[in-house]
Amino acid sequence: MRIHWPRRIFAQVLTAQVAITTGVMVLTTGLFLAPLGSELDDQAMRRALSIAQTTAADPELARELVATEPDPRGPVQTGAERIRTATGALYVVVMDTRGVRWSHTNTGEIGRHVSTDPSRTLAGREVRQIDTGTLGRSARAKVPLRDGRGRIVGAVSVGIAYDSVRGRLLGTIPGLLRYAGAALAVGVLAAIAVSRRLRHRTHGVAFADISALLDEREAMLHSIREGVVACDRHGRIRLVNDEAARLLGLGAGAAGRVPDEVLPAGRTTEVLTGRVAGTDLLAVSGGRVLVANRVPTRDGGAVVTLRDRTELELLGRELDSTQGLLDALRAQDHEHANRLHTLRGLLELGRHEMAVEFVAQVAGAHRASAEQIAERVPDPLLSALLVGKAAVAAERGVSLRVSATTLLPATVVDPRDLVTVLGNLLDNALDAVGGHGRAEPFVEVDLRAEGSTAVLRVSDTGPGVPPALREEIFAEGWSTKAAPPAAAHRGRGIGLALVRRLAERYGGMARVTARAGGGAVFTVVLPEALAREDSAPGECPGAPGDSCTPLPATGGTT
Repeated sequence: MRIHWPRRIFAQVLTAQVAITTGVMVLTTGLFLAPLGSELDDQAMRRALSIAQTTAADPELARELVATEPDPRGPVQTGAERIRTATGALYVVVMDTRGVRWSHTNTGEIGRHVSTDPSRTLAGREVRQIDTGTLGRSARAKVPLRDGRGRIVGAVSVGIAYDSVRGRLLGTIPGLLRYAGAALAVGVLAAIAVSRRLRHRTHGVAFADISALLDEREAMLHSIREGVVACDRHGRIRLVNDEAARLLGLGAGAAGRVPDEVLPAGRTTEVLTGRVAGTDLLAVSGGRVLVANRVPTRDGGAVVTLRDRTELELLGRELDSTQGLLDALRAQDHEHANRLHTLRGLLELGRHEMAVEFVAQVAGAHRASAEQIAERVPDPLLSALLVGKAAVAAERGVSLRVSATTLLPATVVDPRDLVTVLGNLLDNALDAVGGHGRAEPFVEVDLRAEGSTAVLRVSDTGPGVPPALREEIFAEGWSTKAAPPAAAHRGRGIGLALVRRLAERYGGMARVTARAGGGAVFTVVLPEALAREDSAPGECPGAPGDSCTPLPATGGTT
């Protein structure tokens, strides 16, 4: 019958532990019994030697050995038997210098030569050994027998039955086995306890499945388009998949370190460390808008998932802008209808010259405004953004002004970044001005080129930003407004954080100051955002003779 090795981890661990415990106990018992047998042999030989030495120390025995003949009833036999009976020895043999016995347990052996060579003892040396004689195997000792003058007149040989030594050895085995069995039982119970805990922790997974599960996990983690960061109970990063490494800019050395060591300070780091709790938390990392969720694990750690919604955020803002343009177009439709009615009335009244002048005035005003923006900001994306925002501002009853000093060449390295920065600043400014209730609210835009550096400044007549909040407003998730239903596709508190991250990515800065007369001035400096030209840094761009007002260092109004 073939024995199959168990498949479950806990069963394999239990079997291995029981086998190891049993093997250790058997080995320990064997290692204990081996020296015990040798020790018992040595003790038996020492006991025989002691009896032989005591017997040979009797001076009467030497005199009687010399003065008498071998006799089963002689004094030598009588004395030797008395000692044997008193000590429990197997035999006490007294021999002369020829090796002839004068005493023996079996009286028939008296007068005969001993069965083993006594020469070493008769030469004056003591002998201890395990040997076989006429009475069987025994632990024996031989000592020389001397008379009163120290001459060797014979020898004394004492034997201890080897069966008694073996009996003592075998007598220790039951007790030893009881202790070994108790230790084995404790080991088996401990193995069962460990195996049960292991079964609970591994959910009964088989060893053969572990490799497949690990391969599947690695393939899944590194193939999904969602960032995953796992931290242990000490807050150290223990796993980062490819998408998370891309989104957070982490290298191979991030594992084993805390997020504060590998990520800059910000909302992303706070989410990873658990200092900020919640679901679908918005964060900005390296110019990307992320949605983070942190789920604790049973071992005290946590798993953080990161979704890149940068494109969704941009699309959402474009949708908001499109909605604003639609609202502006509806208003212009009503305005256009009113103008058509006015034109029709002038024609019906025969005021043809006045009708021509009215059409030219209306068309020229719009054309002049768009041409002015395109002339000062040749980049099509930026100029289109300003024209669209002007229509939105007009719909809200806000005037969007482009400063007289605005001049940005068409050599923008990445217009989309400037559109993102300018669009966010204009949206915040229009929101602030629209709800402030000033008589003539306006927002003013100033776009300047200083060499290869683009300087964007947006000022408004809103309530302004208190000095205590001028750094806090650039943090992810910070906002004074709740997301309206129309903007449910995106969250609040991301625009200014994204602006600052883009500025820092360019090596520049973003700040807010107070506007003279009330309001706020947002200034963003983007080095190397413009293609280099022949003009020296700081030189005023534009045609010769054009006026150019330097940008104040602390911001302000135009």
